[in-house]
Amino acid sequence: MNEDAFNISLRGFLKKVGITSQREIEAAIRGALADGRLKGNETIPARMTLHLGGIDFTHVVEARIDLE
Repeated sequence: MNEDAFNISLRGFLKKVGITSQREIEAAIRGALADGRLKGNETIPARMTLHLGGIDFTHVVEARIDLE
């Protein structure tokens, strides 16, 4: 395995996940605030599931997102 290529590829993937996830979460929260599904003082449970195809690996991260 080429460690440099692996590191570059992995960092690119993680950057894409971080940026796109933040945008999607922000849009979903703002939409829910706009249409009244959220008031703006909630704590939202969040779960991110990572799956690597071909090696049957799954990793779940759970956290809470505070709006206030």
